[in-house]
Amino acid sequence: MKTLLAQAQRLVVKVGSSLVTNQGRGLDHEALARWAQQVSQIRGQGREVVLVSSGAIAEGMQRLGWKRRPHALHELQAAAAVGQMGLVQGYESCFRTHGLHTAQVLLTHEDMADRTRYLNARSSLRTLLTLGVIPIVNENDTVVTDEIRFGDNDTLGALVTNLLEADALIILTDQEGLYTNDPRRDPQATLVSDAVAGDPRLEQMSGDAGSSIARGGMLTKVLAAKRAARSGAHTAIASGRIPDVLVRLAAGEPVGTLLRAETMPLTARKQWLADQLQVRGRLLLDKGAAQALQEEGKSLLPIGVHSVEGNFERGEAVACIAPNGREVARGLANYSAQETQRILHTPSQDIESKLGYVDEPELIHRDNLVLL
Repeated sequence: MKTLLAQAQRLVVKVGSSLVTNQGRGLDHEALARWAQQVSQIRGQGREVVLVSSGAIAEGMQRLGWKRRPHALHELQAAAAVGQMGLVQGYESCFRTHGLHTAQVLLTHEDMADRTRYLNARSSLRTLLTLGVIPIVNENDTVVTDEIRFGDNDTLGALVTNLLEADALIILTDQEGLYTNDPRRDPQATLVSDAVAGDPRLEQMSGDAGSSIARGGMLTKVLAAKRAARSGAHTAIASGRIPDVLVRLAAGEPVGTLLRAETMPLTARKQWLADQLQVRGRLLLDKGAAQALQEEGKSLLPIGVHSVEGNFERGEAVACIAPNGREVARGLANYSAQETQRILHTPSQDIESKLGYVDEPELIHRDNLVLL
């Protein structure tokens, strides 16, 4: 653990709602001040830090006197709009005491799904880091809809990690780390100090839900670590209430749970493809096509697809589903859903006879396809 995190030069730190708002009782300025001091110390070592902070909706709920997180989208958006004011002011005042500037960066999945906007977001964040500014990233809850939301800030933290090709993701929570079972229910549960991100057993250990304040639970953190590992980033999950937790983690101390990345990082374009949270359609493959993708690294041809679901256009992201129902890949379709329906089970040389034209011989070219 020491070697992995101590060598990280660019870190993304995600802080949960329960920590930021002291279990929903209002913005915890003392906690914000502690994290600002620790980030300042890490920045003094010549390292870069991006902060992904929950808390806007929880802070808004507190200001509005709401005891439970609302379900109606317009109420969530209203709470976020109210709470964002206090959240940003709190961080700015705390970091200013250390001579550091902050910048508010609000994102939706739509920003990440569009390639141009994705690159613009990356350029903006990289520029802020070059200028020595601490980006404070959050989901743009005031305008987001269910169709374009990330779902939780653990996922957002992983996406920002991949976006910036950061070396490590640190997830601060109100738990000590990942346990073999829920320690609140099982006194025999033990802390998992070190594991490989993406190990299926971790998801079985952490299949829980969040609190009434926080949206995500431990499962979202395990899945975030799995996602961050695709760009080669290691993930640490630890309690935000441990003294100097960020400084200690950055120094490589064995605090909390370390989930190591042991996969080869994807190329930048394929990382963008893998990070698409919503796909426009699904292609159901036969056994031969699934094998050609997974084992032979080939493009997807229409002859290997037996059915199509969804309504997508040329160039949109679609999921490739193996006969066992598992998504094995996703990529950018060369044909729309209607066109794909017409060329199912068709050899590439016969596409023109079915459509009257041919754009590409492949349904998805291997350069625009990523295995999952």
